[in-house]
Amino acid sequence: MKLLNKITLLLSAAVVFAACSGGDGKKDKDGKKVSTAAEVEYSKAVTPDFNADSAYRFVEEQLAFGFRHPGTDGHKRCADYLVATMSRWCDTVVVQDFKTKLWNGQNVDGKNIIASFNPEKANRVMLAAHWDSRQWADHDPDTSRRHSPLLGANDGASGVGVLMEMARVMSAMRPDVGVDFIFFDVEDQGVPDWADRNQYGDDTWCLGSQYWATNPHTPLYNAQYGILYDMVGTSEPRFTKEYFSMYFATGLMNKMWTCASQLGYGNIFVNMASDPIMDDHYYVNTIRRLPTIDIVQNSVNRSFYTHWHTVGDNLDAVDRNTLKIVATVTMKVLYTEFPPASK
Repeated sequence: MKLLNKITLLLSAAVVFAACSGGDGKKDKDGKKVSTAAEVEYSKAVTPDFNADSAYRFVEEQLAFGFRHPGTDGHKRCADYLVATMSRWCDTVVVQDFKTKLWNGQNVDGKNIIASFNPEKANRVMLAAHWDSRQWADHDPDTSRRHSPLLGANDGASGVGVLMEMARVMSAMRPDVGVDFIFFDVEDQGVPDWADRNQYGDDTWCLGSQYWATNPHTPLYNAQYGILYDMVGTSEPRFTKEYFSMYFATGLMNKMWTCASQLGYGNIFVNMASDPIMDDHYYVNTIRRLPTIDIVQNSVNRSFYTHWHTVGDNLDAVDRNTLKIVATVTMKVLYTEFPPASK
């Protein structure tokens, strides 16, 4: 994933305004006022109990396989683990095998993994994260290690751990909507800083989501919305309203940030517009046309967070409580909109 400091898109006044707004006071087809995000009391929703220790264990288990970039033994074994584990809670698990080429000409085999609740339902939501770890620590302060692979505890495994625990606890108390948990592959193998980035462009990143957006696991796949989780485990969490998320999915982003504020997490889900990021959600939005937001770490005066793309991105970089906060906000929004159907 790449931060875009300079892009041709300009931050419009509308997007900046929307970042600080809870809704637009719209009316439905019968002329009745539609509740804005700020008027919905998300805290009232009854949700499953997310276990932070369990989510942390899922992160730890991913890291136990070692490096998880394509072509490694850890990549193969982690894929098998994700399929087997998600199969315990979900109705279907689809492995989408694909071939792609990295920025350096290396041919790799990727695996997108899609686990679903209620696959028969037309009304759906998508929850996603990338599961591969980067093979170049190109931001490491020790220049001798910048060609080394990294474990990707926060950058990759944290988002997957959140989704796994949500799938586990939601399986016994399902919202009344189809849910697709998608683990994208080959997200983090884009051109490193020590190469000439201008020669390759931005599309060397997020190859798994580019493939899925063009070739969804279900023909004509669509959903109400999507949420992407990337680097959601740091001990100093700070999530801002990323530009592409606000541009393509303003309403959803405002719902999430309003919910977080109601739950007392307004200092973590900061009500501030921020720069565009080239992440999986960009291709889901632009290719699949599925409104998707990115919950992604945005530290003050840092490149995402201290250990981003360094060998220090190990288990010590992940905080249990942050995983729980992110999941709690998500489930409050999800269960407010789609409470479990009465039997």
